[in-house]
Amino acid sequence: MLCEEKKADWYLPEDYKKFISHLFQSGLKLQKFPLCIKESGGMYQRGRDKTQFAETLAQSTDPNAAAYTIRLSDDTIKIIRKFNSSVVAS
Repeated sequence: MLCEEKKADWYLPEDYKKFISHLFQSGLKLQKFPLCIKESGGMYQRGRDKTQFAETLAQSTDPNAAAYTIRLSDDTIKIIRKFNSSVVAS
């Protein structure tokens, strides 16, 4: 939803890692989530983008490339909305 609000591309691995870094730096408690990157076949571009995005992240050893779950609250949503990929250091 944040990507939609900010009209940003959701499938850029470097921006995803910056986003996760922002969450950690903000003190949020994140739980690693085992994510299966295999998607069912199909001809939809979004499905291919998701698979390529996940495969790129899976090849990284950067802890910010992992999948995480976050417990949402009003405060957490405020932190999420403060994210700006052009400001956060990776």
